[in-house]
Amino acid sequence: MDAAPSTGPAPASGASVRTRVTIPLRFADGYEVTTDVVTFHGLADGKEHVALVLGDPAAAPAPLVRLHSECLTGDVFGSARCDCGPQLREAVERIAATGGVLLYLRQEGRGIGLYNKLDAYALQDAGLDTYEANTALGLPEDGRDYTAAAQMLTALGIGELDLLTNNPDKAGQLRDLGMAVRFVRPTGVFATESNVRYLHAKAEHTHHTIALPLPALAG
Repeated sequence: MDAAPSTGPAPASGASVRTRVTIPLRFADGYEVTTDVVTFHGLADGKEHVALVLGDPAAAPAPLVRLHSECLTGDVFGSARCDCGPQLREAVERIAATGGVLLYLRQEGRGIGLYNKLDAYALQDAGLDTYEANTALGLPEDGRDYTAAAQMLTALGIGELDLLTNNPDKAGQLRDLGMAVRFVRPTGVFATESNVRYLHAKAEHTHHTIALPLPALAG
């Protein structure tokens, strides 16, 4: 989906590059790529977010950027209850091909943390959807704030970008923080019988741009 650029107030200042180190990556399917991993001083939330600089971000009119929230169960253990692992794998290859940055943000469970996310899973097993489960625990449906992401991009010299996401909130927050989001590029759809109910909730509740080939399943 294409969207017109927008500007807003500048993001919180003070972040700077701390360390930049080259790391070869190898995924379970054999895909390999080399990335520069960047850490930062002065991020607003004090968390250890990292940026993966892939390809040549200066080669395209605007670098391709993904804000990827940490998901231990999906990214590391391959959980089929979400689409996070496949999205991460896809994003790395797409960004490497065009040049850009993947921000790996320590925002497990849409910002509620790992233990709370697993508590929410138990409530989903009892019939609640992913958003209802969070609120039943007295937590926000989505507690993520992308101020640190805007700081990271600014520290890397990126002010204009194409954003790889199905989540309209990410583009909206970045624009409010002063980033020029030129286009929004949707990710692939990674629907399975195990995650299709979760994906339907995202599409229907928070208007993620997900074209689902499967009907919502009970459970």
